[in-house]
Amino acid sequence: MKRVYVNEEWCLGCRLCEYNCAFANSGLTDMVEALRGKPVFPRIHVETVSAEGKEGQRTIPISCRHCTDPMCIKSCIAGAISRVNGVVSIDKNKCVGCFTCMLVCPYGALAPDGDGVMQKCELCVKNACGTPACVAGCPNRAIVFEERGD
Repeated sequence: MKRVYVNEEWCLGCRLCEYNCAFANSGLTDMVEALRGKPVFPRIHVETVSAEGKEGQRTIPISCRHCTDPMCIKSCIAGAISRVNGVVSIDKNKCVGCFTCMLVCPYGALAPDGDGVMQKCELCVKNACGTPACVAGCPNRAIVFEERGD
């Protein structure tokens, strides 16, 4: 299965992946209308971390790994998280916002949207982008969508 992978050393920390993700999942066709003056709730998050063995910091995009045996599915008290064709997704109508999935995810890939309902990367399968928006919008190709051996 194709997944999103990050080449950490190539990430510029520009956060374009976050904006492209938020726009792709907004349901709107104009990026300015979708994002200008509004809180942005992307399904990918750029984190700043200390660079190991080096001075300074680096940035790393964090998104769902679509685990083979996801803890988020096991922990969801509402049964809102499921896995179909390898893609782990959330049914926003079932989510009760208990944040249990966020607590058990070892990657920190889940976060609440503006309404307190959990959201995560779903590989842009619902918004018909083809390639995930974060990948398409990364100017340095730090984020890729490919199949790798497990």
